[in-house]
Amino acid sequence: MVQELVKVHPEFRFNGIHFSESELAEVAYSLIKEGEDFEIAIGDFILDWLSDSDEIAVKTSGSTGAPKNIYLKKQHMVNSAMATASFFELKPGHTVLLCLPANYIAGKMMLVRAMILGLDIDCIRPESNPLAHTGKSYEFVAMVPLQLTNSLGQLNRVKKLLVGGAPLGDRIKEALDKEGTLVYESYGMTETITHIALKKVNHNLPGTVAAFETLPGVKISKDNRGCLVIEAPGISSSRVITNDLVELTTESSFQWLGRFDNVINSGGVKLIPEQIERKLKSILENRFFAYGVPDDKLGTKLVLFVEGETDVKKLMSDIKLLKTLSKYEVPKEILQLSVFEETPAGKLDRAKTAKLKTT
Repeated sequence: MVQELVKVHPEFRFNGIHFSESELAEVAYSLIKEGEDFEIAIGDFILDWLSDSDEIAVKTSGSTGAPKNIYLKKQHMVNSAMATASFFELKPGHTVLLCLPANYIAGKMMLVRAMILGLDIDCIRPESNPLAHTGKSYEFVAMVPLQLTNSLGQLNRVKKLLVGGAPLGDRIKEALDKEGTLVYESYGMTETITHIALKKVNHNLPGTVAAFETLPGVKISKDNRGCLVIEAPGISSSRVITNDLVELTTESSFQWLGRFDNVINSGGVKLIPEQIERKLKSILENRFFAYGVPDDKLGTKLVLFVEGETDVKKLMSDIKLLKTLSKYEVPKEILQLSVFEETPAGKLDRAKTAKLKTT
């Protein structure tokens, strides 16, 4: 999959207006000079894209450590955009919405898709309820789970929606079955230029447990830890070894289990927090997460952190009644915080949040 690097498609429109490549550069300069923070990030990226360099420096999200710059080939970004266009059947002139920050790869790739595919992209301030700030309808939109949750009831204006950044809860998935929008959950990272695999969230056959299906040209395997290894020559020059624990369901599909670096070894029993969290979502409306905290007897004990007010005694009682939980998966303690800490990209920072409450 190789697409000639055409930086700006002749049918590309930015906020409804067509610009030549030179005019687009002027728009970018204006955004940098006079725009709001989110517009400055858009302007910076457009200038990077239009530059003579064949690479772009991109900041990682900081989900598993301090954000850092890595360098992506523009040709690889084009290849990724073409794969997305093929899957979602995006055509020149289709309307799309950028409601994610252009500081990170997901937002940057919405701009790349628009520029090279000839899409009509609207760019708005990244907020928690993006559709409230535009009355238009869109062929394709990418959101994080919070934005998707807040957009329920307005999704009739979006034909196809891509959601990423964190797993969706069961209640949201059930609500989405009432929406006409086709919603796909993505698996990917900065190093793979956003998603390399997708799974349909809503409108599945009864009883279907959807697995992530890889895009064409992507090969997957597991290392000796049970973590996903990705080979995708079209979007990465080398193999990507992840810290994501997976179960391979076919040679081109997998179930995501959790993060290797989140695994809790409690008294010799290995616990995967994300699996425990999926079981707890049926009884918890507040945001929460499971985490390992040092303990004299167990070495590390399982603790449940809950955001906002909740009846801790009742919650613990309800947890102990859950038949899906093993005795080892019952938290030893529940701790409450008014607000969780987040990474610069807006993702939950488990370690920083836990440290606030346990030090």
